[in-house]
Amino acid sequence: MPELPEVETTRRGIEPATAGRRIIAAVVREPRLRWPVPADLGAHVANRRISAVRRRAKYLLLVLDEGALIVHLGMSGSLRVLPAATPVLRHDHFDLVLDSGQCLRFNDPRRFGSLHYTADDPLEHPLLRRLAPEPLEAAFDGTYLARAARGRGVAIKQLLMNAAVVVGVGNIYANEALFRARIDPRRPAGRISPARLDRLCTAVKDVLSEAIVAGGTTLRDYVDPTGMPGYFRQRLYVYERAGEPCRLCRTPIRQIRQGQRSTYYCPACQR
Repeated sequence: MPELPEVETTRRGIEPATAGRRIIAAVVREPRLRWPVPADLGAHVANRRISAVRRRAKYLLLVLDEGALIVHLGMSGSLRVLPAATPVLRHDHFDLVLDSGQCLRFNDPRRFGSLHYTADDPLEHPLLRRLAPEPLEAAFDGTYLARAARGRGVAIKQLLMNAAVVVGVGNIYANEALFRARIDPRRPAGRISPARLDRLCTAVKDVLSEAIVAGGTTLRDYVDPTGMPGYFRQRLYVYERAGEPCRLCRTPIRQIRQGQRSTYYCPACQR
C-alpha cells in the first residue's frame, strides 16, 4: 500500500507537469472507487487552474484557483502524467486532461483509492481536519511522543501507526524505524523512556526521508509518476525478511501479527 514516502514521491513527480496548468476536462471512466466520484466533478474543475500540489498524510491535494481535489491512492493506486492520447489500460479510472496536451491519469486495480472535490479549504475537509501532526515536522519529537505514550499500555508499534497520534508512518516504515531505534515493537508505549522515544522520532524522520530520496518502496503494485518502482526495498532491514539473518547481528528476523498487520523485528537487537 502506498505510504507517506510513496505519496510524497508521487507529489514531487506530478508537480512540475501540473502546477500552473489548467484542467480542460475530467474524464471519469469508473466512478465506483472507495467513495463514488461525484457525477458533477467535471463541472467543478473544468477550466480551473492547478495552483499547487500538496500532501497531507497520505492524501494528495491539488489546490485549484477555486476549490481543491483530494486524492488518495488506496492500496494499489498510482498517478502518472501521460500524453492525453495515450491508450487507456483496464484499470485507468480517471484522467484530468491538462492544457499542455498531457493528462494526470489514475490507475487502481483494487479501486480502494478515492477522488474528492471541495469548494472550501481542503485541510478542513472531514477526511483531513482531525489528522495528527506530520512525522517529518518539528512538532513530532520525543517530547510530543512521550506525552502521547504516557500511561498507555498499547504496543509502541501500534501507537506509532495510530493516525490520531502521528499520520502517515505506515507499516513498512514503523517496522524499520523501530529497528533503527532498537525498540521491541511489542513493548508498551508508556514504559519506554523519553530518551528512547526521542531516538524513535529521529529514526522515523530518517527512514521516511531516505525512502523519499529512494522513490519509496515497491513491494507489489506501486510505481512513481514515471512508471518506475521505488528502490527503498533494497535497504529494508526487517520488513518482509522473516527467517533471514539480521543485517547487524545475524539473528533470524521474527514475524508476528499486531493489529491485523505483520510486524518484523530482531529479537536480539530490539529490546
